[in-house]
Amino acid sequence: MMMANQYEKLVAQKARLKEQMAREDFKLRQSKYYENRQVRKARSRRLIQKGALLEKYFQADKLSVEKTEELLKMFADYVNAHKPSKFKNDQPKN
Repeated sequence: MMMANQYEKLVAQKARLKEQMAREDFKLRQSKYYENRQVRKARSRRLIQKGALLEKYFQADKLSVEKTEELLKMFADYVNAHKPSKFKNDQPKN
């Protein structure tokens, strides 16, 4: 009788721990989803801002995506070769 009661307590404890693990797993997945969503939103915002600058300074608002790429390819080698060191990727960000 005593062993059965202890066994039932252990079974109940195991069930509670499984539920707790499931809740913690859900919280972890939710947290990762939120972080990934924030990263995606930041990237989207950055791409929109850069696209707006491209249209503004290159007057490319009427160009198709293909024509815009063609325009950028024309100047990419020159710009990359003459880019000031503060704009190069290997510099630490301030």
